[in-house]
Order: sequence, then structure tokens, then C-alpha cells
Amino acid sequence: MIITALLGPTVSALVRARHLALSVALVPSLLALDAAPRAAFDSGERLVYAARAGRGLNGRAEMWIGESVDVRGVRTIPLHSDIAGGFGPLKMWDRTTSWFDPSRSASLRFVKEERNPFGGRHSEDIEIDAHARSWKAVDGRNGVTQSDQPLDELSFIYALRTMSIPEDSTIVLNRHYDADRNPTTLRSLGRSSVETPAGTFATREIEMRVRDARRYRGEGVIRISLSDDVCRRPVRIESKIPNAGNVVMTLTSAEPVIAECSGKETTR
Repeated sequence: MIITALLGPTVSALVRARHLALSVALVPSLLALDAAPRAAFDSGERLVYAARAGRGLNGRAEMWIGESVDVRGVRTIPLHSDIAGGFGPLKMWDRTTSWFDPSRSASLRFVKEERNPFGGRHSEDIEIDAHARSWKAVDGRNGVTQSDQPLDELSFIYALRTMSIPEDSTIVLNRHYDADRNPTTLRSLGRSSVETPAGTFATREIEMRVRDARRYRGEGVIRISLSDDVCRRPVRIESKIPNAGNVVMTLTSAEPVIAECSGKETTR
């Protein structure tokens, strides 16, 4: 869902318990979801990643948050992702923006422009009405959302940072604005430690299963390592993409520098 030129939808994730479609047999407690922390992200945050794929593809990605803007009378923060990379004569890029309402944890607008040598060019420009549970694209496509807190592939990643998934649990969500892209399944894989150029982070590991016929030819599986601190930054994202192989994005720098969120060496 996220930075999709290399990673696909990343991410393909997520958020207030009362609007989640839960796999009841697998989720031990709704109370654990209600206790989800509020992530420390806001305007000014910038995350930079190195990206690589199994076929020799290398690239650079950034995710950053712009200054708040008004969208249809609602204060939103613009979430941006930008990635460029390639190998040999094959070049690709992806630019995505999501206008995210942090008070509601919902996306109001989504714009994407991408080019890759395997799928050609693709663009989207979507207006999302959470209250009416509907969406409309500039090319005339439209549909009904299954949630009054709809998300797109980029805002899913930020929403994931605002929730806690109980250990050894699975949650099934119908939060993507496009019903054809639902459900999204999140599974807790426990705790780990991830070494990056930005430091070594204690992490919480999440497996994310997404539906995206165009990029994944069906279901995609994405593993996200969130820093186990108040910022819950994605420090590593891994996914297998058709024609590109195993794609890994690793954090190289993060701004602003927050002491409680900086990578520290862990005892092994």
C-alpha cells in the first residue's frame, strides 16, 4: 500500500476499534484495541528510506507530512510519499498524497502518479466523503465505502501507527475506501530488533495482507516493523512484488530527532 512504485499498496492499515471488522475468534480483547496509543506524528515529520529489490533494483523513498490544510471545511494533514529507483535503463517513480483527518482517522482525498517498467503509467485522483460513505474519481469511477473512517493505501500506514494489536492476534478490517480492496488483515508477529542506518530499533512486527489485483495479482503480504516507542515509525517494510521480487525499504534518517524515538543499540 504505501510507497507503491517499489512496494505496492502498501500498504498497503487501520484504526479505531469500534469501526473494525474483527475476526472475533482470533482477537482476545476489544479493550486492548481501545487502549491503542496515539502516535507522535504531525506536520514536519520526514522519514527517508533506502529501497532494494531482489533483481538488483535500488532506490530512495521519502514519507513526510506537510502543513495542515482545509479540505471541505475539515483540517487535514497532507501525507506524502515519493520514491524513485531502477536498474539499468529501467526507471520507476511513485508520488502519492493523502489528505488525512487526524481527529477522525480518515482520508478525505487521495492522489497518485506512478510509472514503472512493468505496469506502465497509472494515476488516481479520488475524493472521499466519509459521512456519505462514498468516493468519486476524476475519471468518473465511483463507489460506496464500507466504513465511515475510510483510508487509502498511504493513510493506512499512518493509521497503523495509532493502534495496538494484541500479541498473537489477527484483526480483519474493511477500511479501504474501495470495497474491492477489502478486507485488510493484520496479524501481530510479536517483538523483534531491526538494525538500520538510522540505528537499531526495538520493534513490533506486523503482517499485513492486502487485496490489490493490479499490483499483487490478488493478495499481497507486507511485513512492517514499527519502532516500539511513542513514535511507532515504520523502520522496515518488506513485500514480495510480482516482476520485482522481494522488496525491502529500510529507514536511513528521521526528522525531527526525538530522543524517545531514536534508534539505540539493543542487548543481543
